[in-house]
Amino acid sequence: MSKEDPGTTICFRLTIDGESLGDFNGCDGLSAQVDIEQREEGGNNGHVWQLPSRVRHSNVRLTRPLTKETVKVTAWISSVSTGVERPTAEIEALRLDGSVVARWKLLEVVPVSWTGPTLNPESPAVATEVLEIAHHGFMS
Repeated sequence: MSKEDPGTTICFRLTIDGESLGDFNGCDGLSAQVDIEQREEGGNNGHVWQLPSRVRHSNVRLTRPLTKETVKVTAWISSVSTGVERPTAEIEALRLDGSVVARWKLLEVVPVSWTGPTLNPESPAVATEVLEIAHHGFMS
């Protein structure tokens, strides 16, 4: 029996065209949905054909406490104003020892939004940031 870690992750590393934007402790929205068209065939009453059509991908949201790498994120977002290039992104789920549990490559990513920390001295919470990105699908 293997005693390998079952894949408990503690962080997600985001890389855009080979440049790391740092580690995030939260990642959600890695999903795909296939639209299905139903077709009835004349004379065949046993079933209805289920045909795949479009694949839809949700936006991915990455969250983390504020770090020095925030500058890289805001620089990437600022670069969109000079023309949209849709690079490839990679998100890696990492174990505590830095080994990769899973990896997702995203095609043609573009930043959707970035939310910085709320700076309020009356609320001493951890300063966090949220980056949301859109993409055109997964690649292997």
